Amino acid sequence: MRLYLVRHGKAASSDVDPQRGLTEEGLREVKKVADFLKPLNISVDYIRHSGKRRAEQTAEILGEAVTVREEIAAHTGLAPNDDVTPIREEIESAEQDVMIVGHLPFVGRLASLLLTDSDCGYPIAFKPVAIGCLEQPSGNHWEINWMVTPEVVPG
Repeated sequence: MRLYLVRHGKAASSDVDPQRGLTEEGLREVKKVADFLKPLNISVDYIRHSGKRRAEQTAEILGEAVTVREEIAAHTGLAPNDDVTPIREEIESAEQDVMIVGHLPFVGRLASLLLTDSDCGYPIAFKPVAIGCLEQPSGNHWEINWMVTPEVVPG
């Protein structure tokens, strides 16, 4: 089972855009990472996002670069300050490959809970459009398989 944790791309301030959609730079960086992912032939059962515009846009763009077997949809419990425990339980009981597009501190705390059994600390540096691929090869033990950020993607 694989889990792809993604922080949304750079968003506009609420003064510029009350919906806080992606900036032009944010759109470019998400597309850059999506282009990098395409040849990797990643497939997930579904992509879940928080429902906030910046996360939805990021999820839609990444959804064009990976195979999504079921759907891309908003999901409750993925807001920046939501409790990560229910999402961990949902992920582990479903035993499906999933991509979650969210926000800080949520994605950092979820990664911490999965990797260290504590939701304190950030074992992965979730810069905008950072993707951490976590894998659960057996039992409840999670490992970081790989990570990518726009800065390490050529082009």
